[in-house]
Amino acid sequence: MPHDRAGSPAQPEDLIDVAHVVTSYYTIQPDPSEAGQKVSFGTSGHRGSSLSGSFNESHILATTQAICDYRAGQNIAGPLFIGRDTHALSEPAWASALEVLAANGVRTLIDDRNGYTPTPAVSHAILTYNRGRATDDSGRADGIVVTPSHNPPADGGFKYNPPHGGPADTDATGWIANRANALLVAKLSGVKRIPFDRAVKAETTGTYDFLGTYVDDLPNILDLDAVREHGLHIGADPLGGAAVAYWGEIAQRHGLNLDVVNPLVDSTFRFMTLDWDGKIRMDCSSPSAMASLIGAKDQYDLATGNDADSDRHGIVTPDGGLMNPNHYLAVAINYLFASRTGWSADAGIGKTLVSSSMIDRVAADLGRKLVEVPVGFKWFVPGLLDGSVGFGGEESAGASFLRKDGTAWTTDKDGILLALLASEITVKTGKTPSQLYAELVEKHGDPVYARIDAPASREQKAVLAKLSPEQVTATELAGEPITATLTAAPGNGAAIGGLKVTTESAWFAARPSGTEDVYKIYAESYRGPEHLAQVQQAAKDLVSEVL
Repeated sequence: MPHDRAGSPAQPEDLIDVAHVVTSYYTIQPDPSEAGQKVSFGTSGHRGSSLSGSFNESHILATTQAICDYRAGQNIAGPLFIGRDTHALSEPAWASALEVLAANGVRTLIDDRNGYTPTPAVSHAILTYNRGRATDDSGRADGIVVTPSHNPPADGGFKYNPPHGGPADTDATGWIANRANALLVAKLSGVKRIPFDRAVKAETTGTYDFLGTYVDDLPNILDLDAVREHGLHIGADPLGGAAVAYWGEIAQRHGLNLDVVNPLVDSTFRFMTLDWDGKIRMDCSSPSAMASLIGAKDQYDLATGNDADSDRHGIVTPDGGLMNPNHYLAVAINYLFASRTGWSADAGIGKTLVSSSMIDRVAADLGRKLVEVPVGFKWFVPGLLDGSVGFGGEESAGASFLRKDGTAWTTDKDGILLALLASEITVKTGKTPSQLYAELVEKHGDPVYARIDAPASREQKAVLAKLSPEQVTATELAGEPITATLTAAPGNGAAIGGLKVTTESAWFAARPSGTEDVYKIYAESYRGPEHLAQVQQAAKDLVSEVL
């Protein structure tokens, strides 16, 4: 159930004590014998809170040393691009990392403004530097982004992007996490480190114009001339995140009629409205967190939001309010594959298996191959790099796509790009993305989509993660014959870490949570809310029977 203050402005009692959070980063020593205090990489890096002993200085020193060791083992000797977002723990962790990188002699490039750096700007920098280099070239660059993404203000996050520019795969993150935890057990023996004042002045520490390089390159992927000539009035809300300086520069350099809705940075994020559970969370796909921008929707022709590291997007239209992320992905795909003549005729459409099947129907209508992969943007990296995937998107409002010439732009999610694409779509079609989605519904049907959580023990989650199709004996789901039972993604054959069951008009997917004792059920039906509820209940029953 939603919190009774969801969508209402944050109050003083909702705010973190920044000094206490930062002090705890330096004073609390994690216990590596406790599972919750180890270094653990999820789908997007190591995350935790200094208050709970899960994101402290020791974690970052050990993880950065592990990354240095990993680079050496992989023959990666080029520069490392490092960026940070606006969370309270991001700058302390950025400084700790720099101390270790400099001590290890790693050529490290920091922002030339000493500002905040969105995740997509780091990915863009890596790919720009590595363009034309062989995959075994020792001079390849890689990167680190210090961010917990949309997580609450007390959290910290630390993620590694290897030379392909996207999220590291499990081989890399597993090695890095194991090495970092060994260093924690050894009480950081083996960690090289020099004081920050020496590290920032070291010969190996240089600067890079993340903002200028990214912003000036945008015309190679978007038709900003059309947006400028139209005069579309855009409201862009960075939600106090890393894109705060980028939006103003985008408006100035490209002559857009764009207002930065909230130019403030405050690590308490006191300007936010509370999310569904009463917490401050910079989730630009949440109607509760985006309540302020939704309330101002009539002031703009189009309004957009980004999370704290700008890898996610939220699209607000005057006629439709905040779009469901699945709806916008379908519209973006339909528009891009009809308008990008420089893309390969064989370029496929990438989606995670828990994204809406509206995308499946759009892909079929376009005559394009659908590439359905497990949850995690890392699965889109190879296709975006070689151009075989024109667009990769997740149901959690994260996506990226190719440049106009069919080459890679970023291999990590780019919320700034997807927000700007909504403006191009609007001026080129004369319709808002929500109006265009209504046209897709008229053509393909109206799916109803939802996600629920159900309790599960660690043992049950382990069983669910390793299911085989043969363990599912049911032949029907909510009154319809089952057409497929999947434990591997059709697009690449990778294990999905759970189960997906489909029928002609509905589907569900069940996956264990990586952080809580629950499993998640994603479900969708083209037969309305009542049938969706039947699918959800049948999914619970089916999974319970298997467990």
